Amino acid sequence: MNRPHFPFSALHGQPQLQLALLLAAIDPQIGGVLIEGPRGTAKSTSARALADLLPAGRFVNLPLGASEEQLVGSLDIQAALQDGRVDFRPGLLARADGGVLYVDEVNLLADALVDLLLDVCASGVNRIERDGISHQHEARIALVGTMNPEEGELRPQLLDRFGLFVRLGERIEPAAREAIVRSRLRFDRDPQGFVEGQRAAQEALMQRLERARAKVGQLEFDDALHRQVSDLCYAAGVEGVRADLVLLRAACAHAAWQGHARIGAEDVAVVAELVLAHRRKLPPDAPPPSPRAEPPREGGATAPNEGNDWGELPPQAVPTAQLDGARPLPTKKP
Repeated sequence: MNRPHFPFSALHGQPQLQLALLLAAIDPQIGGVLIEGPRGTAKSTSARALADLLPAGRFVNLPLGASEEQLVGSLDIQAALQDGRVDFRPGLLARADGGVLYVDEVNLLADALVDLLLDVCASGVNRIERDGISHQHEARIALVGTMNPEEGELRPQLLDRFGLFVRLGERIEPAAREAIVRSRLRFDRDPQGFVEGQRAAQEALMQRLERARAKVGQLEFDDALHRQVSDLCYAAGVEGVRADLVLLRAACAHAAWQGHARIGAEDVAVVAELVLAHRRKLPPDAPPPSPRAEPPREGGATAPNEGNDWGELPPQAVPTAQLDGARPLPTKKP
């Protein structure tokens, strides 16, 4: 009999990590979760526990030495040429569909594989093309990547591609440490009995997660929500609009998880740091930068730069001199 995984319902001490994992499971198009932290902080245990809550229950580990073919799968070109049929050999992405794909030390994985992996997880579809032959399959994957900053950083371009980011502290509060250790000892002594004791809580989590996954596509984004998200991302100085899209998706997933009838400002507030922590260019307490353009003025006058080409300076007043012959015209200094 296979040894059971530690149940998600019995996890302690890492509420932000647990929330991020649940959000990524509710809406895989959030783009996965990147977890930064030292060893012994339950990163892999939490990811395995999440897989047990999902319908497919799959947990697939991506080894650092994996090739692109192992990841995306392969096509038998010979079969296509001889018989006219597409013979697809599934890769790790196909095996992980509907479950969790776990990448330990993702910062040590080849950049090309990370980029490919993030593209597939964001779109939910894996496409393979070889010599004019193509095949595609669904890949709704909850991607979980971990990294230890002592072993190298992830390039900023790839860091931004991860939807959510959790930084685990090196120190755990005494009460949380005690709860974690007690649970782990009970599990190690009697795994089957421990899991059985968590069965009701686990089933409740699975049902709640299933309801959230069904509801997340039904919630609407109103104008106030868009303004709140845009203001937060602008104040953080993030580049591009990926953060805006992820923040809206994460807030929607949180509202679905909480059973809310609409996505509210409180949903955005809860998930904002998970989305902005690895993208922020300005500290949270810094004053927001000045807007690039002012709103239209009264009377129909345009604000500076409005209607001009990018980089064009607004018209400036030029001082004039009295033409009475007594004073010379002002000269422009070099």
